[in-house]
Amino acid sequence: MVAVHDLVPGDALAQLAARVVRAPMAVLLMVHDEAVEIFGRFGFVNGDRLPSDDPLGKQVISGARVVCSDDDSWPGFGTQLALRAVLGVPVHDNDSRVIGALLAMDQRPHRWAPEDVASLLAVARFGGVHPASAGVDDGSALRLASRFRTCHHAVERSLRAARTGSEAAPRLLEALAVALGWPAAELFLVDEKTGSLGAVGHWCDWTGESADFFGHAPVKGAGITGRVWQTGRPIWVNDITVYTDLLTPFEQNRVRVAAEHGIRTMMSVPVCDGDTLLGVLTCYAHSPERHQELLTVLLDGVAAQIGLWIALRRAERLGHELGRTQDDFIALVGHELRTPLASITAHAGMLHDEATALTADQQVMVESIARNAGSLQHTVNTLLDLAGLEAGHLPVHPKKVNLCTLITEAVNAVRPRIAENGIRLHTDLPSTIWLTADPDRLRQVVDDILANAVLYTPLGGTVQVTATSDEAAIQFQVADSGIGTPTDERARVFDRFFRGSNVRHHGTVGSGLGLSRARAIIDLHEGHIHLTGNAPTGTVVTVRLPAPP
Repeated sequence: MVAVHDLVPGDALAQLAARVVRAPMAVLLMVHDEAVEIFGRFGFVNGDRLPSDDPLGKQVISGARVVCSDDDSWPGFGTQLALRAVLGVPVHDNDSRVIGALLAMDQRPHRWAPEDVASLLAVARFGGVHPASAGVDDGSALRLASRFRTCHHAVERSLRAARTGSEAAPRLLEALAVALGWPAAELFLVDEKTGSLGAVGHWCDWTGESADFFGHAPVKGAGITGRVWQTGRPIWVNDITVYTDLLTPFEQNRVRVAAEHGIRTMMSVPVCDGDTLLGVLTCYAHSPERHQELLTVLLDGVAAQIGLWIALRRAERLGHELGRTQDDFIALVGHELRTPLASITAHAGMLHDEATALTADQQVMVESIARNAGSLQHTVNTLLDLAGLEAGHLPVHPKKVNLCTLITEAVNAVRPRIAENGIRLHTDLPSTIWLTADPDRLRQVVDDILANAVLYTPLGGTVQVTATSDEAAIQFQVADSGIGTPTDERARVFDRFFRGSNVRHHGTVGSGLGLSRARAIIDLHEGHIHLTGNAPTGTVVTVRLPAPP
């Protein structure tokens, strides 16, 4: 076996990367003079060469990650080496510019775990900051690889088992400290409302009183944790008792407390979500560590895991809060708007019936009031109907239904509007397709989908309605040549109140409720509804329902 200290620095980094993720091969590519060069390799058979302009390497260098567990169609060197599995991440410098790529590879199927990605990113960060100083001895490389792997696995397990930051902190800090052999660790998070930094949890391996050590309120710009809070950059202090920058009374008191607990070395890294600092992770040791750069990168990787987890949890909480806000709004609409709207609609109808007593201008105003009140009443009814369906208060009443007859009736009802808009309508329906469904609710689905198609299809456009069936399922589609929906927004069109960005810019009115109600009804029928593009422009809405037994 080749000892790491006999390798060039890039080869040593590649070997460390391979061991961290338990891969037999790895390669480090770096951009040099606008060319992609092999900076380090590990595990290649003698005589094999890796082209520096390989498409896969260039893909990762472009900033994209590659996570593939089993694929035998890799181009370039992948074919030459008969690769089946590849895990690739970009290498960034201190300014976040992509300067290279780090690839772990296997000639057999290899299932990459989430912590493998985090571990490889940690090694890649070290390669970006210290690309020419990666030489470590063979025993240290094995120990570092083991510590990386054990730590990321333990942190991943701790985060999966927790629901909040304060609940996660003790477990993940213990996992981190035990895996790396450190006596203590503490996690601080920024309060979303006040912006202050506070401790949410700690772990230590000593018994006895530790209240003076943990739980202090960091001062921004003072002390190790406070300076990371201010700068957003990691700090490593080998010996705080001789660290000359800790001069304020607050800092001197923290040094004294640490020394009383036998702590001399401190490592502190920011916990971020992108460019937003969410907190600070601070670890403590009794004596200086070797390979500080690699361990700092490891802590950065752990902090990134924590940051992503916190960001996802906060997003989930915001999603729940938004859902509650929407529910409150629906309740408000139901209780505060429905009755007045009914009165407005009724009185507008009475005035319209007495049209002979009104002037022409007054008749126009009454008709406008009645029309807009009716439109608002329809929106309110749809909203309350959707809320009842989603809450399970409005069950479906299935019976034997001819889908083709139902669709034909819906199409005939919308034909006058289609003619007014100059839209061409085509149908391709068999005479009968029987299924078991609630006919009234299924008609609502067809009406809502057709209404959307007509609303967003321009003059001269087309709407195509088809239905098919087989032994497994019944399917009907409505395809239009309208403005379409951006690809990254198609999964959201069934959310309440959501309207595509192009629709908002287009100026077309709408409530964003029709497709939401359609999905709720189809879900109650144990079916599926989805939206795809209709080349060259437009949308296809597909509904699949279970075939009758």
